[in-house]
Amino acid sequence: MGKRAITQAIEHTVLNRIGEHRDILVAYSGGIDSTVLVHALVRLKQQVLPELQLTAIYIHHGISTNADDWAKHCQQQCQLWQIPCVVEKVSLRLDQGNIEAQARAARYAAIAKHFNQQTILCTAQHLDDQCETFLLALKRGSGPAGLSAMPEQSLLADHLLLRPLLTICRHQIEQYAQAYHLQWIEDESNQDDHYDRNFLRLNVLPLLNQRWPHFSQMVVRSAELCQQQEQLLNELLAETLAQLTDKQKSLSIQPLLSFSAVKRNALLRMWLKCSQVIMPSRKQLAMIWQTVILAREDSNPTFLLADKQIRRYQNRLYLLPRYQDLRVNKLIWQLTNPLILPDNVGILSANSAQGNCRLPHENELVSVRFSAHGQLQIVGRNGSRSIKKLWQELNIPPWMRSRIPLIFYNETLITAVGVFVTQAGKGEQIRFIINDGDHSTSHVD
Repeated sequence: MGKRAITQAIEHTVLNRIGEHRDILVAYSGGIDSTVLVHALVRLKQQVLPELQLTAIYIHHGISTNADDWAKHCQQQCQLWQIPCVVEKVSLRLDQGNIEAQARAARYAAIAKHFNQQTILCTAQHLDDQCETFLLALKRGSGPAGLSAMPEQSLLADHLLLRPLLTICRHQIEQYAQAYHLQWIEDESNQDDHYDRNFLRLNVLPLLNQRWPHFSQMVVRSAELCQQQEQLLNELLAETLAQLTDKQKSLSIQPLLSFSAVKRNALLRMWLKCSQVIMPSRKQLAMIWQTVILAREDSNPTFLLADKQIRRYQNRLYLLPRYQDLRVNKLIWQLTNPLILPDNVGILSANSAQGNCRLPHENELVSVRFSAHGQLQIVGRNGSRSIKKLWQELNIPPWMRSRIPLIFYNETLITAVGVFVTQAGKGEQIRFIINDGDHSTSHVD
């Protein structure tokens, strides 16, 4: 295929992939792949789609000493092409964990800030990238979901993420760049085969493609078949999962006990995937089953997965953020002003309408805490109980018991906001309300 045919084929492919979308944010690193993608979109804007709203975004990771120069290069190229170019700087912890994974997460977080309602994101992954992704998943021992590699379209922060070049090979991209005499940068880290992806790109795939010229295309076909199998599995399990989950997205445990290990593991993965959680390994999934789901009834099991925690309560499974321990907090509060509570618990305010507590006396200092001890007598119930027993009787999950604001007057507990009022706080002068956090309540049952 000649160079002209290659350029037309790539531009036609990109045109078909973007469909009816006209507000496009394109990830632009300055490398050859993203340079070709941006250029193809610019050509479409100039010749076919004058209404196309096109913006390039460069993510400055700060790893390379050349990053400033690369940012300038991208800005200059976009100036020539007469499209806006945004530069976003992100910070990485080079001493903590997988740099590639950190960089990917930081990129997507920075990009998400620039989405409008109709914006879609285009990235420049191509057929050879897809092949590398498949082999990396194979190296990790992934199943069909991992071997599906990258879909042509997915979601990022509820916006469409499109990969228009996923059927285009690296050689075709190079031909396009040469045909239009494009200028691009070379990231020196691309030659460092310490990184797994570079190792495949530099040392493994050239050998495989030399022996089998269509190896990459065949790998991508296998990835597509895995995608189809995964889609079919999801369709077959979707109804079952819907029956097992409630409005809070918690998962009923009891039915899982009667399923085969294969079916229950598939349902657990699907449940986690619905919350966009990094998929657990087979070993982690087995640990969730053994240490959380099958734990003793009187235990309070927890399993940490990435930045989430999996908890069990009343025969249901919950996926939650990792919460800070707030039990040591003591916040002095002037009731006239709302109080911002720590760790996204919410904003606490006092309202004199329809009060259910008494006001503090002049000699009483108001404080907000997240831990209490001893016996309590609450309004509406006879006798006193330990606060632990109260939480259990009121069906408060263990992880919420140290996140519900407790209002004290001096050292006397007056109310657990939205849950109960003690006899010491009985009255009708004021009501405490919490909003905009991980729970919102304005009344006591």
